[in-house]
Amino acid sequence: MSKTISNPSDFVNAEISGEHFISEHTFFYIKKGTTKCYDENKIHIFKSGDFGLIRKNRLARYSKEKGKNENETVFIIFDEPFLKKIQEKHKNETVKTTSSSTFLRVTQNKLIPNFIHSLMPYYSTLGKIDNAFADIKREELLTILLQSQPELVGIFFDYGIPGKINLEDFMNKNFKFNVNILRFAYLTGRSLSAFKRDFKQIFNETPNRWLIQKRLQEAYFLIDKKNEKSSKIYLDLGFETLQHFSFAFKKQFGLTPIELLDRKTRAGRTVS
Repeated sequence: MSKTISNPSDFVNAEISGEHFISEHTFFYIKKGTTKCYDENKIHIFKSGDFGLIRKNRLARYSKEKGKNENETVFIIFDEPFLKKIQEKHKNETVKTTSSSTFLRVTQNKLIPNFIHSLMPYYSTLGKIDNAFADIKREELLTILLQSQPELVGIFFDYGIPGKINLEDFMNKNFKFNVNILRFAYLTGRSLSAFKRDFKQIFNETPNRWLIQKRLQEAYFLIDKKNEKSSKIYLDLGFETLQHFSFAFKKQFGLTPIELLDRKTRAGRTVS
């Protein structure tokens, strides 16, 4: 879900990529449809008219619920250089926050829907907002958010990097996220070499091998015990393609996910 952005206009109504690492604080507004969001602790459901924040330096993903209604979400990214510029301009003081949630529901505020509506005249025919207005509109939104919830100062203007945390607990909670080893190292407060060393001491395995095995064990459980289809779970388990998932599954267990499901189905018929 991270993205490299070069133009100010790209911060408004940004596209969020498939990677699950949130590199900057991101505001979202659900214009249409229902979106299901995941972090390491829970599932969050956001419906039309809901809005909130996704905190930076977190792992998260989202999926749009399929149905008759069209899904449309506005993302607005508050990158660190922009926030530092605003903090210097308004002399905002940084305060500590006790919130640990990745997804933060913002207090209902009628100014937010009005703000989203106010963006419409600024869009070009290509769906972009002119650079001259992009930062002005972002500052307007940030002002609304901070006036509504002053405690958000402690989130927006905290520029610290992740500190060293319990690696075993973090990995067992986050192994499903499709990010590279360098991201995992950063999020646990370690250099890449320190991460690999600590990982080997804890799990007696390399990170890449452990991740594959852990994800495949979860896949086997979901197919065997929950009757899940591989096509519905492979992305949620951190695999990029169904082909790669099926190949790795057969290599690990000696049969494909479809063969496991078929065997289970036949066994059920025999018992009945």
